[in-house]
Amino acid sequence: MALPPSLRFFLLLVAGCGGATAAAFELEEATIDSIHRAFAAGELTSRGLVELYLRRIASLDPALHAVIELDPDGALAAADRADAAAARSGPSALPPLHGIPVLLKDNIAAAGPLNATAGSLAMVGSRPGCDAGVVERLRGAGAVILGTASLSEWCNFRGAGIPAGWSPRGGQGKNPYVPSATTCSSSSGSAISAAANMVAVTIGTETDGSIMCPSSFNSVVGIKPTVGLTSRAGVIIISPRMDTVGPITRTVSDSVHVLEAIVGYDARDAEATRVASQYIPDGGYKQFLNTDGLRGKRLGILRKDFFRFPSGSVQEKVFSEHFDIMSKKGAILVDNLVIPSMNVINDAVQSGERALMLAEFKLSLNFYLSELATSPVRSLSDIIDFNSKHPIEERLAEFGQDYLIQSEATNGIGPTEERAIARLNKLCKRGLEKVMQDNQLDAIVAPGASAHSLLAIGGYPAITVPAGYANGVPFAICFGGLKGSEPKLIETAYSFEQATKVRKPPLLQHFTI
Repeated sequence: MALPPSLRFFLLLVAGCGGATAAAFELEEATIDSIHRAFAAGELTSRGLVELYLRRIASLDPALHAVIELDPDGALAAADRADAAAARSGPSALPPLHGIPVLLKDNIAAAGPLNATAGSLAMVGSRPGCDAGVVERLRGAGAVILGTASLSEWCNFRGAGIPAGWSPRGGQGKNPYVPSATTCSSSSGSAISAAANMVAVTIGTETDGSIMCPSSFNSVVGIKPTVGLTSRAGVIIISPRMDTVGPITRTVSDSVHVLEAIVGYDARDAEATRVASQYIPDGGYKQFLNTDGLRGKRLGILRKDFFRFPSGSVQEKVFSEHFDIMSKKGAILVDNLVIPSMNVINDAVQSGERALMLAEFKLSLNFYLSELATSPVRSLSDIIDFNSKHPIEERLAEFGQDYLIQSEATNGIGPTEERAIARLNKLCKRGLEKVMQDNQLDAIVAPGASAHSLLAIGGYPAITVPAGYANGVPFAICFGGLKGSEPKLIETAYSFEQATKVRKPPLLQHFTI
């Protein structure tokens, strides 16, 4: 798909940008901490960093399709303000995200020229009256909003069989490691951008796997926070019971810096954020970046239904080695655990959860649209009608819009939906919660995003960390837990990451232009 004219023009414009000072900075695998060291040493400015990332996007994104829209003027102006603040107070006095560029998934609203469209052409021209809750917190922490990342259209909730990472606005996102491999699930552009070093920090959203899965397949770290820990106000979501906003970065430390900046109560998402605010620890999350964090942790390995690899496979060998490392680091591995009625949970996800999500999506989307300052569409019905009138651009004959039509046919949360909620709650208590309590676990361990539905139905948190590569395609390890268990998960994930240091940047020989 051709780039939007504004983005195409800008990529040509910035191809020759970048000052000598910024050019000396090693951009590949740069972390928030390394960037701040360069700020403090006078080797880099926020403006120079923004220009470097814009140049890299210009080089890579025409092939990767990870970025939908950029706000270069706004980003450079914000970077200049960040540099001025650093000159006044000194860089060491500023918060970790100060001057750091961020890409937002294209379902997160930011005041200004950026569209938040969930990848849909129907939403082009929509403008919010204010920032999404997480964007307000990012700006408050000094972050620079660079633009929006591509995604699966409507967060993979338009219809069955649509390729992961495709949208009419963004085209088909590409895995930067193996172009033929999946990008997986809807926060794909966020994960691709982080993996390919096109930005320091990205923000994704997850209903059921959309942070965990792209993080796994693109060899980056994703944190899926407890539902309500981060605000969903100003975000196009599917389910208020399951949707959460979280960071996707290259390291656990960077994701924790971002998480610390975006958590907290928001009056516009009051019920969920009020309940979850009780989980925010005194002193924040950075205190749990402990290299000895595995020591004493009781980790439950979910063999059945999750670790299903052929005998002798790369994954089987690698995970066996990782378990040995975790044991040597002092973790107590409780092996061969089984989630009761996992087949029932999977059936519920495909039936009861789906029917419930259809009703929730219509309610959530229509509310989001009602809050926009301007928009060419004001209801799900308007979007369905737009797609029907633009079948070629939306590839309607090929992909349809069955979920949108089914969602439009719903009438809110009634007895059927309430029974589905009660059933899912019962499955949570008898499933993950029972296993963790009976075995006194700090976390469960599963490969990649295989436990996504188990964790989604209860609004539970998870962290995915790069674990290995099979035929060049990345795979991850997932640490999940009960609501509010982020401190334990951070300790576990950070200690594992530092002990293994698996991640390597993609070679990108297929993509550089």
